Amino acid sequence: MILTVTLNTALDVTYRVPELRPHATHRVTEVTERPGGKGLNVARVLAALGHDTVVTGLVGGVTGGVLRQLLGGIAVPGTGPGAPHGTITDALVPIAGTTRRTIGVVDATTGDTTQLNEPGPIVTTPEWSTFMDAYGRLLREASAVALCGSLPPGVPVGTYAQLIREAHAAGVPTLLDTSGEPLRRGIAARPHLVKPNIDELAGLTGSTDPLRAARDARRRGARAVAASLGPHGMLAVTAHGAWRAAPPRRLAGNPTGAGDAAVAGLLSGLVEEAPWPDRLARAVALSAAAVRAPVAGEFDRAVYDEVLAGVEVTEHPAAA
Repeated sequence: MILTVTLNTALDVTYRVPELRPHATHRVTEVTERPGGKGLNVARVLAALGHDTVVTGLVGGVTGGVLRQLLGGIAVPGTGPGAPHGTITDALVPIAGTTRRTIGVVDATTGDTTQLNEPGPIVTTPEWSTFMDAYGRLLREASAVALCGSLPPGVPVGTYAQLIREAHAAGVPTLLDTSGEPLRRGIAARPHLVKPNIDELAGLTGSTDPLRAARDARRRGARAVAASLGPHGMLAVTAHGAWRAAPPRRLAGNPTGAGDAAVAGLLSGLVEEAPWPDRLARAVALSAAAVRAPVAGEFDRAVYDEVLAGVEVTEHPAAA
């Protein structure tokens, strides 16, 4: 199974309004609630690709209870007749604090989304110890682990580095998808793969050139770097080479969750031992298909198949 870790889980609430205008009262035409946080979104896409996944992290309060209830009753997204079907297992660790909410407001006129993210609950030392015990047990059965998203208050900034070292000791490959200082500390622990976007990569390395910045990130400790280039695709720099994958066309829609879908594509390719060009093509196609889905954690399978057939992968000179 594939393990995803979301320390700062969230109840994702999406409002649709006819038109979003500052300083105005809005009539909401549709409300959607989903179990959220980057790792939970990744797990839902992995399950739709046919992989069995376990989600862990921290959850609490009334909001956390709603999240777990929705997670338990969720249908695997994107499946249809003959499509692969994986499972999602809840291994979230309860805490006293209340799980945060993220509020997305979708403007039906433009299709743009305005996002409001709460900070998350404070985590106590005993709660963190309980989580670490659970994490160690889950690693025994994991084929790979994804460490995703922001850290809630009370969790040390070097937490991802600690989780990566634990996974190394268990012989489990790691993918890190975070930003800022947690990314900087995490890379030093030598994760198998990091998945920053170009802004996060520039913040880490100081370089605005994606290829140069990705090579710099490898020198800082990441064994491989897959950098999201937004609508222009993805760049991967590894010990064996560097490739760029671009979609055949730009798709309009809601970009929330597109990066999480790309992580799922990279993870599935890792556990299947697919060649790097195939991993990148899958990640780019899933990211594009997620843009056309109404909420994060889902993707349009028809769009996925169409884009995957047209993704162009080019090779760069060998990674420095």
